Amino acid sequence: MNTRSVPVSQRVFDIINIIVLLIFGAMVAYPFLNLLALSLNDGADAARGGIYIFPRKFSLDAYVLLSQNHKLLEGFGWSVLRVIVGTSTCLFVTGLLAYIVSIRHFSGRKFMRILFLVTMYFNGGLIPVYLLMVQLGLTDSFNVYWIPTLISAYFMLLMASYISELPEALFESARLDGATEITIYIKLVIPMSLPVFAAVFIYAAVGHWNSWFDVVLYNSSGHFDTLQVYLRRLLLEVEASQQIMDQQLIYQKFNSLSPLTLRAATTILVTVPILLVYPFLQKYFIGGLTIGSVKG
Repeated sequence: MNTRSVPVSQRVFDIINIIVLLIFGAMVAYPFLNLLALSLNDGADAARGGIYIFPRKFSLDAYVLLSQNHKLLEGFGWSVLRVIVGTSTCLFVTGLLAYIVSIRHFSGRKFMRILFLVTMYFNGGLIPVYLLMVQLGLTDSFNVYWIPTLISAYFMLLMASYISELPEALFESARLDGATEITIYIKLVIPMSLPVFAAVFIYAAVGHWNSWFDVVLYNSSGHFDTLQVYLRRLLLEVEASQQIMDQQLIYQKFNSLSPLTLRAATTILVTVPILLVYPFLQKYFIGGLTIGSVKG
């Protein structure tokens, strides 16, 4: 395009838009960079303050301490397994439900939509849900992480909005050729709905990765504690150890640590895995949220 043909007002708008986006991007990136600098700084030096983007006195003590805790590695494994199992099963089952309520010749699809929509606004409360998990035998087991999240009403509505925009003639042709509904869902709906599936994948994976309350609530034995629970527990132990004179032996070689640096290190450790996954799904994430929302 010839830049001379672009109006001056348009160029001014583009420049202002770029400047605003750069400022906004810097505001979003600064807290993460500050945490990264704090986590890589010596604890005693970090307590003085004045650290912004770069560490003043480089130290890996916080990460060394985290890596020496075998419980953290075990919790990391449970967290990864929870994300894989919980997200994949939620995508498949919720996507199947979204396809069912999008079938035009299914007479009960409107009733099912309303039924699941009601669950978004009304629930039994914490105590009834806990008693239900006990009665189902899901407490103190890994199954409590993924079975209750098999179906999400919000994800179902989001995916159904996208699937309903797919050409119905394609599904009718498959039915005439003898394909079952589950075959249509697996071989047609899923490949054609990858953008919305990727968007839901991000939401579900982040939710499973950051979840910790249900771990504390339903796994009192501690056998299936995830990474977030162990990091929270470790941070509380370090803070408590600095308030007493007789520190535990495990922290003696890390006497330069401070709760500030360890808190920053734990935040970085929890955040980085999601940041590494998001760039690969960003284009599908944006497409899944926009395609299907505008008709005509």
